[in-house]
Amino acid sequence: MAAQHILQVSELTRKVRFILESELNTVWLTGEISNFVAAGSGHWYLSLKDSKSQVRCAMFKGNNRRVRLSNQGIPRNGQQVLVRAKVSLYEPRGDFQLIIEQMEDAGEGLLRQQYEQLKNKLNALGMFSQTHKQAIPEHIQTVGIVTSPTGAAVKDILSVLMRRNPNINAIIYPALVQGEYASNDICHAIAQANSRQECDVLIVGRGGGSLEDLWPFNEESVVQAIYDSHLPIISAVGHEVDTTLSDYVADLRAATPSAAAELVASDSSELLDKIKIGEQRLIHAISRKKADLLQQHNHIQHRLAQVHPEQQLRIQQQKHDELSLRLSIAIQRLMVQSTQQPEQLQQRLQQLSPLKGITEQQHQVKQQEQRLIYAMQNSLQHKRKFFVHLIEQIQLVSPLATIARGYSITRSTNNEVINSISQVALNDEITVQVTDGSIKAKVL
Repeated sequence: MAAQHILQVSELTRKVRFILESELNTVWLTGEISNFVAAGSGHWYLSLKDSKSQVRCAMFKGNNRRVRLSNQGIPRNGQQVLVRAKVSLYEPRGDFQLIIEQMEDAGEGLLRQQYEQLKNKLNALGMFSQTHKQAIPEHIQTVGIVTSPTGAAVKDILSVLMRRNPNINAIIYPALVQGEYASNDICHAIAQANSRQECDVLIVGRGGGSLEDLWPFNEESVVQAIYDSHLPIISAVGHEVDTTLSDYVADLRAATPSAAAELVASDSSELLDKIKIGEQRLIHAISRKKADLLQQHNHIQHRLAQVHPEQQLRIQQQKHDELSLRLSIAIQRLMVQSTQQPEQLQQRLQQLSPLKGITEQQHQVKQQEQRLIYAMQNSLQHKRKFFVHLIEQIQLVSPLATIARGYSITRSTNNEVINSISQVALNDEITVQVTDGSIKAKVL
């Protein structure tokens, strides 16, 4: 342990960021936007995802001002985009992220990305090298034309050939130049021209169009067919501003189909033709040299950016934006809680309100009242039955019943029942009670 250097967390994140930025540098990728946030500083923060993964991204305001998307330049969640970005690491959190430098709609942008990827791949294989290119013959008798037999390009080529040098023969190798099966047709036509050996040079091309229209001439199979051709090939695809991979691999590139016809049909001095050929080669050489120098410049600029104060400032700005977002979320949460607290207190107050207890007590009183009434009625009915029973028992032992059978009760003046002669004397007044009344009598 004493012999090992123990890294601090900040040292580790700095080393990882340097490795990511120096090794991967700039990448192209496509994905769906999610979690998009436009910070108050003007920076954009978002995630790019596909069906399996997602990565956090930041796009600083200096770059996002140039974004022109189909929805007025403002990205939206769920939108598919193509981006060019630098791979980096956000050191304060240790999060892997992309710093987006360019953003555009997927679609044509995806084709452009595929174009750049295939161009770099084929260039690395040496297919665009000048050492492989064949010289265009000085004296051309027969020209092969690989294009659509009904297109405007073949008419332009034949018209220029007829005007400049009617002695040149033209052989058309018909092929589709647009659509799904165009690349197979073009490859077949090139192979057919090479097997027949009928011409001195081939013109492969078509008229102008969109990047999608010209895409067959960017297919790897077509580039390979041109590269393998034993016949010299002049690429004449689109207009002057259009550049396809076929232009890079061809032995010579013409700005238009008409220009290609002019190159093979010389009506001026041979020196002019050589100058034009040299010009084209020089343009390609300058373009390649310019691309190499630009790549070196970007690499040096990237290394310089690692120690530039602006890089640290951007990191601090990103941290500031993140803290601002977190503060905004915390404030919103507190506002929601402060809004909900009176409602919760009101609900608790309602639960503790005496009105609710009074209502419950009133309900209980009514229940007790009903039970009391029922109990009283029950008790009264029971007592009535018991009273009737007592009356019946009393009647069974009542002297009145005995009197009703012919007996009587004799009472003294003190209302005492006389049941012995010893209780009376001569001339005492007595009362004899019978069934229907009483008789006053005197003892004789």
